[in-house]
Amino acid sequence: MVETRRRWPTYVVFGIYFALLVWLTLFKFATSVDEIPQMRNLNLVPFGESMIVNGKISFDEIIYNLVVFIPFGMYMRIFLAKKHWLLQWLPAVLLSIGFELSQYVFAIGGSDITDVITNSAGGLLGVGLCAALAKWRPMNYEKIINRIGLVLEIVFLLLLGTLLAVNA
Repeated sequence: MVETRRRWPTYVVFGIYFALLVWLTLFKFATSVDEIPQMRNLNLVPFGESMIVNGKISFDEIIYNLVVFIPFGMYMRIFLAKKHWLLQWLPAVLLSIGFELSQYVFAIGGSDITDVITNSAGGLLGVGLCAALAKWRPMNYEKIINRIGLVLEIVFLLLLGTLLAVNA
């Protein structure tokens, strides 16, 4: 019980991040059901045609998918600290597969193996970054991650709120 009381900031920051991740990944920040894209597409060719824009690979989406899953990997490292790194990384892989399957089943976006690969890579990078931070600052690495996460979430929510207010 002491662990849960001490961890509440971590659960709160992770919960906000996770809600934003689901909203971004599945619903593309739609604020109404009408805004959710209605499409069903499946690409099983890694870094294939779905990534090509104007004859070149679009690295933007690859980087975005990588970056948005880094915090997930970091939090899995915190929550599963006593487990092997593969078990810390596995939830990122499974969540990414779950997102892509959900997009296909509910026809709310394109399902792409490249997304699974880049999301999983982001999760793995997050596990590694958190492990490095834990070695560097073993006593307070979780607080550092929570503070950075909270600041980024507040900035993001303020920017998103401004964008929604301007476009309303």
